[in-house]
Amino acid sequence: MRTHALPADDLIALLAPLLAAEAVAETSGSGAEPGDLEQAVWLRLLERLRRAGPPADPPLWLRRAIRAEARRIRRTARRETALTREPADAGRHDPERLALVAAHRRALRDAVRRLPGRCPGLLAALLSPHDPTYRDIARELGISQGSLGPERSRCLGCLRRLLAAEVAAG
Repeated sequence: MRTHALPADDLIALLAPLLAAEAVAETSGSGAEPGDLEQAVWLRLLERLRRAGPPADPPLWLRRAIRAEARRIRRTARRETALTREPADAGRHDPERLALVAAHRRALRDAVRRLPGRCPGLLAALLSPHDPTYRDIARELGISQGSLGPERSRCLGCLRRLLAAEVAAG
């Protein structure tokens, strides 16, 4: 299709339905907006018209421009998505974060020590960095392994109430 004689307005009118259809097809399922893609391609076409005149084969040029812009939009979206997430070890050695984590652990251990009955021993064993098994914990506390689950639930309920009261008071 030769369009050297077509004015820019006629060329745009001729290409509008093709661009709309191709933009919807290219953005389907990608999260990109067809309107954004259309706008980018129209801008490319206007720059092309000003710089070099109309393309020899406008529909072919349009399809290539749509695909190039769609790739650019996808690359940009991937980069933006990647930058919104924290790297895997971000803050791992951040002094402020480490201080906050240590303060939270101290507050939790202090609250656990104030619990009634066997709860301090049970929850301290569950929080142990050695990660003991239920069998080891039951042996250490002198209780049956089968009662650990219900006892743990009761102790966690007490801990929740204690911490909720402290948060409300503080």
